[in-house]
Amino acid sequence: MDAFAWVVSTLTLLLGLVIGAAGLWLLGLRDRFAVLTEQNQRATHELAVAQSSLATARGQVESLQSRADADRARDGADRQVLQVLAPVAEKLHQVQQQVTVLERDRVEQYGQLSQQLSMAAEQDAAILRTTSSLAGALRNTSARGTWGEVQLRRVVEAAGMLSRVDFNEQVTTSAGKRPDMVITLPGGKSVAVDSKVPLNSYLLAQEIDLLAEPARETERRSLLEAHAKALRSHVDDLASKSYWESIPGSPELVVCFLPAESFLAAAVTSDPGLLDHAFSRNVALAAPATLLSILKGLSFAWRQELLTENARALFDESQELYARLGTLGSHVTKLGSSLKSSVEKYNSFVGTLEARVLPSVRRIQDLNPGHGTNAVDKAGLSVAPLEATPRVLSASELLSADPLPERGSDEQNSESA
Repeated sequence: MDAFAWVVSTLTLLLGLVIGAAGLWLLGLRDRFAVLTEQNQRATHELAVAQSSLATARGQVESLQSRADADRARDGADRQVLQVLAPVAEKLHQVQQQVTVLERDRVEQYGQLSQQLSMAAEQDAAILRTTSSLAGALRNTSARGTWGEVQLRRVVEAAGMLSRVDFNEQVTTSAGKRPDMVITLPGGKSVAVDSKVPLNSYLLAQEIDLLAEPARETERRSLLEAHAKALRSHVDDLASKSYWESIPGSPELVVCFLPAESFLAAAVTSDPGLLDHAFSRNVALAAPATLLSILKGLSFAWRQELLTENARALFDESQELYARLGTLGSHVTKLGSSLKSSVEKYNSFVGTLEARVLPSVRRIQDLNPGHGTNAVDKAGLSVAPLEATPRVLSASELLSADPLPERGSDEQNSESA
């Protein structure tokens, strides 16, 4: 029993071991199956990922292939384009060379321009200094008067007038007054011209730059008004001198010459009644353009006066020539009468020759038969009379008032006898 029990227990132990080993093996198999299943799933996922990557790679390969084909085609097209554009490239190279030359020239010209700008700046500075000097000089009354006289002389000479012929400068009148210029007019007339005008206020106004200093506009307007007042006062001063009373043949007028148009324009703008006031005071305000127009009109009137005098002299000469034509006609009539008398005397001579001389010659020839019958004719003694007579004058201008008496026929007959 004990052995049987031991065998049974041994078998039971072995069976337990076998069952335990089988359980363990089944457990291990299940775990391995799970691992294998997980590995299979992982492999399947990796395979799917690999297939996806392969598909992507194939797409990329195809894309790269198509891109490579496109690049090859583009390269071929580019080569063709480059071949076509080879002349253009050459031209571009030439243009590049020209651009290089132009750039070099531009640099040189820029340097010259910089030099010229520097010179222009220096000249501007010199002009500014000269302008300042000129403005300072114009503030001086004597210098301003001299400048006005020079401008007046230039305008008068530009009108075609001559000094000491058509105008005189610094003439002292019988009353001791001294206008700047006296212009001679046709018909022995004269007119006085004054060129000294006040400009101090105007010059001060021009020194104000409204762009840089707009707040000084009121001051500038006040200075221009002062300029107009000074010019009005100068007009009254000229009117009080009454140049026309001491200049023979002068109209009741004196010309006030302003050397620049802007002087008169600024004064009239500030004082619109200035011109009317000047006219009422027998003063004519004249800028260069206005004075030149006046002088051109005077020059034309002078030429017309000279033409009138020349026409009058021509008329006198024509009358004298007409009278001398009558004297010439009398001389021609005398010459015609003399020619007629000469022709008549010639015809009388021919008549005497044929009627008196030739018959005697023929009788002498008949006494000497040795000569031919035509010896006398051959000797040249046959002369024809003249039938032409001088043409008598018929124009009344050439007929003398006292025609010469014609010789009578009795006198002619006696002479021919």
